Amino acid sequence: MRGVDKLGFQRPSPIQSKAIPPALEGRDLLACAVTGSGKTAAFLLPILHQLVDQPRGTTRALVLAPTRELACQIRDDLNALAQFTGIKSAVVHGGVVMGPQKTAFRRGTDVIIATPGRLLDHFQYHYATLSGLEYLVLDEADRMLDMGFLPDIRRMLQHVPKPKQIFFFSATMPAPIDKLTREILKNPARITLQRKAAPAEGISHAAYPVLAKQRGALLVELLRRGHIDDALIFTRTKHRADSLARLLNRNGIFSERIHGNRSQPQRTKALAGFKSGKFRVLVATDIAARGIDIDALGHVVNFDVPAAPDDYIHRVGRTARAKATGEALTLVMPESEADLEGIERALGLTIPRIRLEDFAYDVAPDAPLRGNAKRPATKSGNKKRTATKSGNKKRTATKSGNKKRTATKSGNSSAESKNRPRRRRYGKRRTQ
Repeated sequence: MRGVDKLGFQRPSPIQSKAIPPALEGRDLLACAVTGSGKTAAFLLPILHQLVDQPRGTTRALVLAPTRELACQIRDDLNALAQFTGIKSAVVHGGVVMGPQKTAFRRGTDVIIATPGRLLDHFQYHYATLSGLEYLVLDEADRMLDMGFLPDIRRMLQHVPKPKQIFFFSATMPAPIDKLTREILKNPARITLQRKAAPAEGISHAAYPVLAKQRGALLVELLRRGHIDDALIFTRTKHRADSLARLLNRNGIFSERIHGNRSQPQRTKALAGFKSGKFRVLVATDIAARGIDIDALGHVVNFDVPAAPDDYIHRVGRTARAKATGEALTLVMPESEADLEGIERALGLTIPRIRLEDFAYDVAPDAPLRGNAKRPATKSGNKKRTATKSGNKKRTATKSGNKKRTATKSGNSSAESKNRPRRRRYGKRRTQ
């Protein structure tokens, strides 16, 4: 309770009120709730309550998460809640060396938070048997399904002993996930706070219709005019995330990016810089839509319209967390309008279309994502170099014209040249 008090929690969220009592009774949990509703504390608090009086030196709880960022976020939340208990945790994910993770298994760290792929890497060795496991958590299970981790989860379940309790948390409940819950959960307490997935109530939505080539310029203008303060911006591809971050930085908007091709230290540094305010913008792909927990994040921007309604929910769920408010903006191209309308129908939303005043919609910039604005000047500037090079032809001609003099001189010294050392094509010089 000291950790909870220090964090300033005054009353439990709805998911916590419904999940914690049956969890303390020893029941399995199957919980479906919106992103940002407090699910992490809903499964961590019951586990910490059960572990606080247990002897140390045995791993008794395992938490599975789909992404490195979410695993690290859960670890940070656990350490904050357990700061006065002596309970230790470790995070196990890819992108870093396995040595410290191996040590955590050998020492029997109380709680291990892991991504499925790296966990299976450790399960190849005898030190990762987890024979004392009592609590298993699958967090953001639907995202693990989206990322293709469902076969890994089934293989993982074969390696661990049957735990006393399984907590299954997910923002949505597609059919394959529902089937998995029927296989592994025993008479679970079912908690559903809404009939269908939807964004948090504190989010206001808006869409800016724009041509593809104008998206970068429009985003820069929205940031410059103060319509967007700090922002988490989502793109569909890693390449576009890199290009967009470069464009924003060239326009004086300090930005960083995070995606699957970035190393773990780079991703950690980018996220830490965004949280601290060093970077005003963090550009991300959907791999980071889960696991980024930022206090009072004001804006989420869909630079690309999400592929599915669930993706929209998980992206915009990074703002308006814990009953706060936030804005979700989408830059919608004419060819993406049908996708956005499908999201509106699926979620029961009506997203207003907004046109930015005094923005040059009729002037198409030259490839804004590549920032070519300065290239024409550079090319024209190169004309001088070209002229200089052409001007040098005269010098070259002059030099070639001097060959006759050189030949004359060489002719006068033919006698001397006979006595000079002759250079071989390869190797050292030799004399005749």
